[in-house]
Amino acid sequence: MPIDPRLPYDANNIFAKILRDELPCSKVYEDEHALAFNDIRPQAPVHVLVIPRGPYVSWDDFTAKAEDAEIAGFMRAVGNVTRQLELDGPGYRLMVNMGRAGHQEVPHLHVHIFGGREFFQMIVD
Repeated sequence: MPIDPRLPYDANNIFAKILRDELPCSKVYEDEHALAFNDIRPQAPVHVLVIPRGPYVSWDDFTAKAEDAEIAGFMRAVGNVTRQLELDGPGYRLMVNMGRAGHQEVPHLHVHIFGGREFFQMIVD
């Protein structure tokens, strides 16, 4: 169910629990700014989620409140993951869902990395 990104951060969301090692994940990458893991419901041959370590509900929340070093570190982490997965050659798609209209389901910012096939349409219903 889509969330309202204007609500305060919920420290009991599933990604917060993963960050605290209360729930397992199939870890792909981690550093001081981000954690990346395989999506449990992949929509492509490669489907990885990258989340910031800080408590940010959405892209808007992150870009408004995070320190410049956090933003740069997070963006570099996304790039590091794509190169680690060797997606930089064939290409990949990044996606961030934001709020109800964007169908954001977890109230913690996350970037989807899709790869392993071609993506022809921008949006498919």
